[in-house]
Amino acid sequence: MDEIHCNSSQNSVIPELIVLGAGPGDPELITMKGYRLLQQADAVLYDNLANQQLLSYTKPTCEKVYVGKRPYERYASQEEINELIKKYAYTYGSVVRLKGGDPFIFGRGFEEIVYARSQGIKTTFVPGITSMQASGFEDIPLTHRAVSEGVWMVTGTKKDGTLSADLRLAMQSNATVVIYMGMKQLTVIADTYIQAGRGDTPAAVIQHASLPQQKSVRGFIKNMPALAETHQLTYPSIIIIGQVTDLNHKHENTY
Repeated sequence: MDEIHCNSSQNSVIPELIVLGAGPGDPELITMKGYRLLQQADAVLYDNLANQQLLSYTKPTCEKVYVGKRPYERYASQEEINELIKKYAYTYGSVVRLKGGDPFIFGRGFEEIVYARSQGIKTTFVPGITSMQASGFEDIPLTHRAVSEGVWMVTGTKKDGTLSADLRLAMQSNATVVIYMGMKQLTVIADTYIQAGRGDTPAAVIQHASLPQQKSVRGFIKNMPALAETHQLTYPSIIIIGQVTDLNHKHENTY
């Protein structure tokens, strides 16, 4: 494919990609640096999980393009997004790739940085608060002295659609297990714990963490598929498994 170059009227354009974490949902949880770069951006390519209120921080001339992915809907492929990065960087200059949570945690942010660099585009990374950190809004600490001394982050859906085998390794410790993109695999996750004799491990599912419509349910992991269905918890949610979800016994009736 031919390179996209600036025309004579745009010879001052310096292409730059800024991969920016939008945080877990609440627009006030974006970093100050992220806020400043959004104000300066010439174009923004934003995801489904990036709160669209953040777009109001941009200048009136900023080009805003949706490239998100919604479950069960047609979405832009990574190849198409890469081409848009190239197009807008060479056309406008500063392009913000606004991604929910932290772009380097199951966000493919580094893949886009590598691609941009291969096209001669300057790159900048700005981290964001990842969704598991919003568990505190439900009084769930990820670590707690004498309860959990570590955290495992596991993807619930690999590229081939299957559950990560790392879950079985995580289960062998007392560390908190946080599963991203795992709602489609919730029954498989519960069965994995049951088969290992750990079905009575406390767990929680949090949907829309940090947003006004946030909701959650707690219970044993063996019961979590039924609880999530009863309480109508779907995507986007994080699954947290471990004793930290049972520190204050707020939801004992769900066990």
